[in-house]
Amino acid sequence: MTTHADTRLQTLLEVTGIPTASGREQRVTAYIRRWVKARPGLTLSEDAAGNLVVSFAPPLPKGAPRHPPLFITGHLDHPAFVVERIVAPGVLEMSFRGGVMEAFFESAPVLIHTDDGAILRATLTGKADASTPAGVHYLAEVEGEAGETVKVGDVGTWDTPGPEIDSEGVLHTPACDDLAAVAAAMCAMDALWQRRRAGEAVGDVRLLFTLAEEIGFIGAIAACRLGTIPKGSRVIALENSRAFAESPVGGGPIVRVGDRVSVFTPWLTGVCAQRAEETFGGPATPRASQTAAEAKKRPWQRKLMAGGACEASVFCHAGYDATCICLPLGNYHNMPHLDALQAGTYDRALLGSPRAAREFIHTQDYLGMVDLLVAIALRPPEPGDSGVGKMVDRLYAERSYVLGAAKPATAKAPAKRASPAKSAKKSSPRKPARAKAPRTGKKTATAAARKPQGRSR
Repeated sequence: MTTHADTRLQTLLEVTGIPTASGREQRVTAYIRRWVKARPGLTLSEDAAGNLVVSFAPPLPKGAPRHPPLFITGHLDHPAFVVERIVAPGVLEMSFRGGVMEAFFESAPVLIHTDDGAILRATLTGKADASTPAGVHYLAEVEGEAGETVKVGDVGTWDTPGPEIDSEGVLHTPACDDLAAVAAAMCAMDALWQRRRAGEAVGDVRLLFTLAEEIGFIGAIAACRLGTIPKGSRVIALENSRAFAESPVGGGPIVRVGDRVSVFTPWLTGVCAQRAEETFGGPATPRASQTAAEAKKRPWQRKLMAGGACEASVFCHAGYDATCICLPLGNYHNMPHLDALQAGTYDRALLGSPRAAREFIHTQDYLGMVDLLVAIALRPPEPGDSGVGKMVDRLYAERSYVLGAAKPATAKAPAKRASPAKSAKKSSPRKPARAKAPRTGKKTATAAARKPQGRSR
């Protein structure tokens, strides 16, 4: 019997195995188009920049919550090569679009994915003389005579094995960032679609899949400038973020409160955290009065991810209420031993030249992200829903007695103010008052003039 988890994991395996690069995301978009076509009642549109929007076919069902659109977003690219020029038969010039340490490019093996479905092996031979704003250019030589079939625009990836889930439930795959989050968004939408087909009133939830994030959020910036996201929408950006000791793989999906460039919309982040508490059975971190077992039934995390930036900052800058939910990611951008390389302690004699490897996430983190997205979508976030106000009122009502005589008085509503016209009428006398003469020991000339004078004799 196939379960929801089985279906969701199969989607995860399929999507994260698709080769993609900034500006060359066509294989992923083709997968999404097929997925939408198989689901009557879902529609797909494309903006002028090539970003995709998946939504429910209008109108909203009777009884569906009326709220601003909720956008769940993910980006379709991953750091990879794009063929820029055929230097000679089998010799390619490729740009690398994304952020990876230079040490990984030295004589590195790569795979070239042609439009006709062929996968060719090649080796990097050094930097090219040219470069573009999208990335540094490298030269590569293709093995065998098949290199003549390569065309400008073909995608190159690191030479790694394909996706697989190990016995511990960890997914190892060429591209988690951000395709694992894209798969989670699709699975959440699928669950909402099935509820809607069964007659449940599901509100206005949409997916936005952006392009070219790895070279500077270009698709997200375009979506904001093109009006792809209606003003007033709420945005939840999905990411895969580098795991650290305090945000480990297997620690559950992460509600991000911000990144290295901004803090996200507080009230929306608060609502997402509250939905996480409800979904997973407790707070992200045990309170001092709790044991870990008492705190939650399933793991989740709430963190400031200070090492990188994400599309949520772009959406916040554009004036949207936005936040981020991410998966903790191992081998970030296909870079194993990254801590040692950054610290300068990497042992080349023992480990050899740095080589790219598959990224990895825990499947329970991924399944948790899907469940959390469904929970948020079924109870659309609104300001004031985070529960802080109710908590403050409850605490004061229950415990303010301890203040005794020092207990502050209950705040009263301010007295109604009269309108400016009424205030002016009330304060102005009907007749102007005479100015009073200053009091002195002598009579003023004005006062003397007012005193009746006797006749002249």
